[in-house]
Amino acid sequence: MSTAPAADLDRYIEGNLNRSIEEMKRLCAVPSVAAQGRGLGECAELVAALLRERGFEARVMEVPSAPPAVYAERRGTSDRTLLFYNHYDVQPAEPLELWETPPFEPSEREGKLFARGVADDKGHIVCRLAALDAVLASYGDLPCNVKFLIEGGEEISSPGIPEFVSRHRDLLAADACIWESGGVDYDDRPDITLGMRGICYVELRVRTASRDAHSGFGGSIMPNAAWRLVWALNAIKGTDGRIRVPGHYDSVREPSAKDVELLEALPDQEQQIKETYGISEFLHGLTGLELRRAAVFEPTCTICGLSSGYEGDGPKTVLPAYAMAKVDFRLVPDQTPEGVVENLRRYLEREGFGDVEVTFLGGERPAKVDPDDPFVQMTIRTAREVYGQEPVVRPIVGGSGPMYPFVVDLGLPVSNTGIGYPHARAHAPNEHVRLSDFVLGTRHTARVISEFASTRSAR
Repeated sequence: MSTAPAADLDRYIEGNLNRSIEEMKRLCAVPSVAAQGRGLGECAELVAALLRERGFEARVMEVPSAPPAVYAERRGTSDRTLLFYNHYDVQPAEPLELWETPPFEPSEREGKLFARGVADDKGHIVCRLAALDAVLASYGDLPCNVKFLIEGGEEISSPGIPEFVSRHRDLLAADACIWESGGVDYDDRPDITLGMRGICYVELRVRTASRDAHSGFGGSIMPNAAWRLVWALNAIKGTDGRIRVPGHYDSVREPSAKDVELLEALPDQEQQIKETYGISEFLHGLTGLELRRAAVFEPTCTICGLSSGYEGDGPKTVLPAYAMAKVDFRLVPDQTPEGVVENLRRYLEREGFGDVEVTFLGGERPAKVDPDDPFVQMTIRTAREVYGQEPVVRPIVGGSGPMYPFVVDLGLPVSNTGIGYPHARAHAPNEHVRLSDFVLGTRHTARVISEFASTRSAR
C-alpha cells in the first residue's frame, strides 16, 4: 500500500474540522477529574465508544489502585504496530471564579476552544481520532496496526500504570509510541520531546497539639506546628537551591554530549518566558546553556502548597496545632521516587524531625529516548514538512509522566505530535487550544501514521 498523498490527508482534516470540534466539546463536557474522583467511568466509556466508531476493538480495563484505562486496537495492512498513549483525566477546574466561561461547558470564540482538559489531554485524543479518519478516508484502511492506551490517572501521577504495562506487555507490544502531547513553541515551531523528568510527590504533616491555642497563652511555652514544618522544610533545601538530603544526587546521570548538543540548538526564549510569568530574572542569574541545562537536567524540590493556622481575612491570634505542605521532587535520570522517599524519611528522622509525617502521594521515574532512532527522525522530518519550520528538539522536558515503562519495559522509541502552545493555560483557568494548532497537529499525526509502516526502528 502506498503512502496517502499529503494533500488528500490535509483536505480531509480541514474539511471535517467541525466534526472534530464537536467531539472535543463532547469529551470536555465530562468532568473527569482524577484528583476528585469525578466522571472517570463515564469518560472512559465515551472514549471507548469514539474508538469503536472508527472500527477499533475497545475495552475499558481495570488499573491497580487507579481509575480505569481504555485499551483499543485495529489491525492494518502491515506487521508494524504504532501505540498511542493518552489520558482522559483532567486537572481540577478551581478556582472557578477565574474562568470566563464554565470549565465543563466548552466555548468556541476567537478561533479557540475553551474548556478544562481541551489542551491536556482531550484535544490530543481527538487529534489522533481525526488523523485516523483522514488516513482511513485516503487509504480505505490503516497502513499499520494501531493501538491505544488511554488512562484515567495521569494527573495524579499515573498510579498503577507501570504495573499495568508490565502485566500487559504482550497486549501493548508495538514498534513505536506517540506520546500524549505536543505542539508548538513561542515562535510556532513544532516542539518534539524525547524524554521526561520523573517525580516524587509527598505530603508533609506536623501535629504538635490536640487543638489550636491562643497565641498569647501558648506562644512562649507550646510547640507551634507551623514553625516545626518551616524548620523541616528549611532542612530539606537551602537558600542556594541545593537539596540537603544526603544521597539525593548520588544516582544523577550527567547529560550526554548529544543532550548538550540538543540543548545548545534550542532557541533563545528567555524573554518570552519572563514575560509569560511576569518575572525579571531566573534563579541565580541563570542564562543561556546553563539555564537550559538546569531547567531539565537538575533535580528540584518545590513547595506546591502550604496550610496552617488561620488563613482568612483580618487577624486571628492563634498558635497552630497542625501544619501541612505538599512537596514535589522532580527527578532526573537515574533517580527513583522510591529512593527519594526513603532518603527523605531517614534524613528528617536524623535531623530531629521524626514528628514530621511523610506521606508518598505518587511518583514516576524519568525516561529518555535515543534522538537518532529512525522513528524519532521520521517524526522530526514530517513536522518540518507540515509546519514549514525547523522543529525544536528537546532531549528531556521538566514535566513528568509515565514514560519510563513504555521506554524500558516495552522497549519503545517515543516521540510526539500535538496541538498545544505555550499560552494554552493547561492546568489553569481558561484552558484552551487554538483551532489552527489543532489542524496542524492533526496533519502531522496523519503523516506519521501514513509513513510509519515504512519506517524501521533502531531496536
